[in-house]
Amino acid sequence: MTKKTKIVATLGLVSDSKEVLKQMVENGMNVARLNFSHGSHEWHGNVIKIIRELSQELDTAVGILADLQGPRIRTVVVENVEMKPGEFVLVSDIFYAPNFQFPISNFQSISNDQISNDRKFSLDVEKIIDDVEVGNEILIEDGLMKIVVKEKNEGVLLCEVIDGGTVKNHKGVNIPDAKLQISPITEKDEKDLVFVLSQDVDFVAMSFVSTGANIETLRDKMKNILGREDNLPQIIAKIERKEAIKNLDDIIEHTDAIMVARGDLGIEIEGTKVAILQKEIVKKSLQAMKPVIVATQMLDSMIVNPRPTRAEVSDVTNAVVDHADAVMLSGESASGKYPVESVRTMKDIIENTEASPFDDVTHLLTLNGEGDFKKVIKSAYELAKSSNAKAVVLGSASGFTARLFSHFRPEQPMLVVTHNKKTYHQLSLVWGINAKFYERGEVFREDIDWLIEDAKKNGVLATGDKVVLILGRTPDGEHIQLVGIKEI
Repeated sequence: MTKKTKIVATLGLVSDSKEVLKQMVENGMNVARLNFSHGSHEWHGNVIKIIRELSQELDTAVGILADLQGPRIRTVVVENVEMKPGEFVLVSDIFYAPNFQFPISNFQSISNDQISNDRKFSLDVEKIIDDVEVGNEILIEDGLMKIVVKEKNEGVLLCEVIDGGTVKNHKGVNIPDAKLQISPITEKDEKDLVFVLSQDVDFVAMSFVSTGANIETLRDKMKNILGREDNLPQIIAKIERKEAIKNLDDIIEHTDAIMVARGDLGIEIEGTKVAILQKEIVKKSLQAMKPVIVATQMLDSMIVNPRPTRAEVSDVTNAVVDHADAVMLSGESASGKYPVESVRTMKDIIENTEASPFDDVTHLLTLNGEGDFKKVIKSAYELAKSSNAKAVVLGSASGFTARLFSHFRPEQPMLVVTHNKKTYHQLSLVWGINAKFYERGEVFREDIDWLIEDAKKNGVLATGDKVVLILGRTPDGEHIQLVGIKEI
């Protein structure tokens, strides 16, 4: 393995065959993302089966990420509604039928001839109007249309059109400044969660996270469904709401990993601020030792073209320079013409960037908190940095030691052995980790010897090479059994 930044690829109808998936893994895909906004449980289950088979056949850790749809707000219309700037429109929730009639005279700021009941639409979330205030912006269809709430009366909003367009049925809606009381886990999410846990996925992504409490709600549900406290899928909090930016520290503290979901984030936040926010989120995630994914439109033009634009190459490069753990493909690998080529292109960009001096941004890699364990790992990193060691060899049951060492972004390959199958797959998301699964029990010296022999067999190490050796232990209270230099 030459690249260290991991690739998350979304799967779809163009990438669900074993032949295509094998090529994607061989060309650099580390984590397969299943988007539960689309597809049946039968389709997802079949893809999961194929990925697990390929992981075993290719002796490569491939993580499986189940991305829950979350509480999306959508329009409900009987007929398309044309809106022009300066006009007014009525908005209700599903308490009213889409063809509701409302007494215009109830509004004070307009006259009857300025609006009619023909110019109206509903939102598909019950009682959502209760959470919307005068002055809030309502953005429709990826922010292409914008209206502003001028009055609120009896569950109906009077809104002025700022950016016009045609409101069609079932289009996405964002209300950035509203403190929405929508449950973060919908009825559909509940059913999908039961399914993905039965499939033993490695990560569950939570959409439209607002607070750390949302994360704990999901974690409690997983514990109740599985009937256990440990060996759970890791939760990935998707940062895509303005409210999430306000509560970023709280969310990072409670989650296992972070996704910078720039699609909805770029709607809720002024688009010109997204790149700076991306850097802030990545930096804070690294400091908290939480894996972080940069997502959305990274190679978007490759949905239809065999090569990316220069700006897209720069976008991926920028995420690698920031030391994000992973970069993500969406439509490029799920529905585009070139799923394998998209993965290969992303791999090439990563490798070229990591080989450059611009990748060495170590001043960003400070770590929150102190403690003897962290000090020992940092000392091991300094040992690797100052020595001529060919690789860092780690034994880690829970993955904690491996994630901690990865935080410092060492130049050498990080070879990790674990006896825990869940840890093996979850390390597929962590920067620079090349994990191997050892089936014969606890992580003791025998595991390390097996890992070194495996690396020699695969040409990663050779007799006479020196390695930094680290043996870690249990998830809570994990301690170092050994740190040192070994000539193999």
